[in-house]
Amino acid sequence: MALFSSLSEKFNHIFSKLTKRGKLTELEIKEAMREVRIALLEADVNYLVAKKFVASVSEKALGEDVMKSLTPGQMVIKIVKDELTTLISSDNQKLAIASNPPTVIMMCGLQGAGKTTMCGKLAYHLKKSGKKPLLVACDIYRPAAINQLQVVGKTAGAEVFERGTQNPVKTAKQALEHARKQGFDTVIIDTAGRLHINQELMDELKDVKKEVNPHEILLVVDAMTGQDAVTIAESFNNDLDISGVVLTKLDGDTRGGAALSIKAITGKPIKFSGVGEKIGDLEPFHPDRIASRILGMGDVLSLIEKAQEAVTEEEAKKMEAKLRENSFTFEDYLTQMESLKKMGSLQDIISMIPGLSSKMKGVTIDERQLLINKAIIQSMTREERLNPDIIKASRRKRIAEGSGTSIQQVNSLLKQFEQSKEMMKMMKGRKGFRGLF
Repeated sequence: MALFSSLSEKFNHIFSKLTKRGKLTELEIKEAMREVRIALLEADVNYLVAKKFVASVSEKALGEDVMKSLTPGQMVIKIVKDELTTLISSDNQKLAIASNPPTVIMMCGLQGAGKTTMCGKLAYHLKKSGKKPLLVACDIYRPAAINQLQVVGKTAGAEVFERGTQNPVKTAKQALEHARKQGFDTVIIDTAGRLHINQELMDELKDVKKEVNPHEILLVVDAMTGQDAVTIAESFNNDLDISGVVLTKLDGDTRGGAALSIKAITGKPIKFSGVGEKIGDLEPFHPDRIASRILGMGDVLSLIEKAQEAVTEEEAKKMEAKLRENSFTFEDYLTQMESLKKMGSLQDIISMIPGLSSKMKGVTIDERQLLINKAIIQSMTREERLNPDIIKASRRKRIAEGSGTSIQQVNSLLKQFEQSKEMMKMMKGRKGFRGLF
């Protein structure tokens, strides 16, 4: 499910009516704002946040500049985008970095929110940025919590410091000393959680905070819990003065109310979002990009970043040369399919392309089709992959039988291949897309 898909669909429906009209009356804008408010409440946005948001948008949308504009609908959408960005933005969106390493990050949250997994994902993210993180096991109550951290640490390629079930405050202190001696520039402490907030939990977290004096206290909350996530964030913030929030399962939250309410209620930013189950499925939270995606404007910057991670500079240059020479083959097509898989789900990629998500509304993307296409290509001979023009009727029949597919599916792939070549010719000069198009 694409990020905020339900809210995005409702907003697109509301604003498509506005953009179809030339001039807008005050009544039409007020009706649109009423629909926006309902859409926000249905997305599980906090009532007071939704009320304040709509009041702010309405005041600006009913201004003289909008009412007399030649494109009032577009101006209203811009106001909504700016207000959405403001709603979820913060001056301290990025992680704090200690002037004298190591930077200490204390991760907290309730059991089941995905805190331990998120510690590993954060370590992996920091390693990609050239950091040397140390994971610290301070959850001594949940069965197998230490083992789980060791597993995710191994996947992330990060060392785990643990001292069994000794006092977590003592373990945190020893980990900090170890980090200084061994040259770790970041310490990520996985603290204990509980099934619900209680004084015992908060007292222990306060003790750990007092001992290590963290530069960041990040609260991990499950986006799927909606308004409960906001309540949890408020409670932890009151006791610990958290510095930010990490939202997990944001890819599965079709409503998005927690993401749009947390900063407004707590005053603390969302710094990261979990968008999948893999170790690399952690993204910095970019308010302006999120606002664009909610309004169906796409998110080209994130798409480009994903493309650059999926394709090396050398591969990009090779592909660019092939496109110039018009020598793109099925072997290259197979490589591109693998690159797309690295970038995430096709539905999510489509949501990042401006204008495409609205055109694809209601269309279900079958991820299994990539596997079917791969089987068809692998059933071709090398000669056929390099020169698809020779694939006539008899060859198509053999390829279909070899891949366990039908002749119609083989024909469909051949047609897709030709269309892809044309699209890539069009896109090859665009900055950021080299190697993928």
